[in-house]
Amino acid sequence: FNCSNLDSSKMRENNDHLVHSNDFEHPANLIPELCRKFWNLGWVTGTGGGASIRKDDLVYLAPSGVQKELMQPENIYVLEMSKQLDPKKRIYLRSPPNLKPSQCTPLFMAAFKKRNAGCCIHTHSQWAVLITLLLERRSENKKVFEINNIEQIKAFGRGWKKEGSMGYHDTLRVPVIENTPFEEDLTDYLESAMDAFPDTYAVLVRRHGLYVWGDTVSKAKQHAERLSLPACSRDGKTSIAMA
Repeated sequence: FNCSNLDSSKMRENNDHLVHSNDFEHPANLIPELCRKFWNLGWVTGTGGGASIRKDDLVYLAPSGVQKELMQPENIYVLEMSKQLDPKKRIYLRSPPNLKPSQCTPLFMAAFKKRNAGCCIHTHSQWAVLITLLLERRSENKKVFEINNIEQIKAFGRGWKKEGSMGYHDTLRVPVIENTPFEEDLTDYLESAMDAFPDTYAVLVRRHGLYVWGDTVSKAKQHAERLSLPACSRDGKTSIAMA
């Protein structure tokens, strides 16, 4: 009886080869690296937050229940977008043992399907949360964060399928949706916000955090970094300054 043959057989059955690569830019290597970076920045703590990368028809997803700074490639889920016919019954091509899929999965999928994104990131950035709290104090426009005349918005494109980047004097608008008791229940609200703001690359979740995406991993990461702005209140109005 050869135990090594049995282990190899199990690995093939679970498609473990999908998450084993020496390529640093392989999605299964990038997701843990991104999660560690965000943990070091304080954007995620414990098992909260996550990231997902789409490569052609394959979607790589961070799992639930794993400390973000300790995540490894073997913890990553993989599914095929074209096989997901029922959002309530997701079929995984590769599932890590003893872990659960992230409740963020349907929200990541929304970015891939509606925006053809290559990467979607979810953080619990304290600055994102603070901005949504400050917006609550407004008598109107509580559900959109707007900012202009700041250098950092030049990292954003003008919108999906539009050419060029935003300029210093343009106005960046990020919709805000209300939080729900369960993460996956945010999906319909996030999709509605994407429909209402077709040019946005992010959605803020009040008292919760941020979902942000981009055509590539690099773009999504840049968008997340540029949106991590500390907020302060002055004369009853929200003003923003870079960290």
